[in-house]
Amino acid sequence: MTVRIIHVGLGGWGGSWAREAIPAVSEVQVVGIVDPSADTLEAVRTDLGLPETAAFASLTDALTAVDADAVVITAPAVTHVPLALEALDAGKHVLVEKPFANTADEAAAAVHRAEERGLVLQVSQNYRFYPAPRVVRDLLAADTLGELSAINVDFRQWDNDRPFADHPHYRFPHAMFNDMAIHHIDLLRMVTGQEPVRVFAKATYPSFSKYQDEAVASMLIEMQDGLVVSYRGSWLSRAEHTAWAGEWSIQGEDGEIQFTSRAGEPGDVSGDLVTVRRAGDTSATPVELPTAEHHDRQGGLQAFARSVEGGPAPETSGRDNLRSLALMEAATRSAASGVPEDVVVPS
Repeated sequence: MTVRIIHVGLGGWGGSWAREAIPAVSEVQVVGIVDPSADTLEAVRTDLGLPETAAFASLTDALTAVDADAVVITAPAVTHVPLALEALDAGKHVLVEKPFANTADEAAAAVHRAEERGLVLQVSQNYRFYPAPRVVRDLLAADTLGELSAINVDFRQWDNDRPFADHPHYRFPHAMFNDMAIHHIDLLRMVTGQEPVRVFAKATYPSFSKYQDEAVASMLIEMQDGLVVSYRGSWLSRAEHTAWAGEWSIQGEDGEIQFTSRAGEPGDVSGDLVTVRRAGDTSATPVELPTAEHHDRQGGLQAFARSVEGGPAPETSGRDNLRSLALMEAATRSAASGVPEDVVVPS
């Protein structure tokens, strides 16, 4: 069975989804595309070779005109939940880009709707679908390091050269927490199998930053077993840049795991690296990494299609993603309040 999808939101990153990610996954078929911009809609329709009858200015029009199983949402973040609710109410499964929503309570409304209707609701946490973090998850589950003592995560990039008017990223709400750290927060939950309970965050605002909100932030994250994770992220770093998934050091009683992931273009796994240094060793040993049919967004889309077809529930389900979103939200609150904030997950 091929899952028939309506794809909503074709500008910017959504255009990359349309042209690169979705066509690579044979388990799905695009039967409709949606964007309010006529020029964007026509450009994608032409590139994909779709008929004019498959292009729509609104999701409402598409749902009425085409027979689809699911909706993929890559429109701006503020529209994620309203579009998801409309799709779910029409009986369609939903895959939505991260961040799921700007608040956990808003996201919970879509989670409840999907559960009430027995539909798949998945969030595209694409960094999970790379070999390095998946191998690290398995190593930690096998107790390779014994009891953990510390985790340090660093993310460093420079994205501050374009004029303010030409770069929507500068206006993304809380671009460090909501757009970037959400990836690392979600990976933290994945690799440790633990949930965060409290966070203390500080954001800084250099005078040369073009971002409307924080572009540099640090967090101390307390996990459920008391483990403290140190996180530092920056869109304004002149230091050596990290891979997009960051640089990780996980330390325990019996040694250290270091890993990095998502170093190149989306789907390129050549930069994924995991090393293990055992207690007493002076050097680290690289771990052989497996490959899969699909990685990044394609891996998540394949998992979504298989869930829609009756396979296992997606690991990045809307219900699961509420916990990543709740930590992101708590970090934003802490940066504003100046005090540690509890991670509050909606029921």
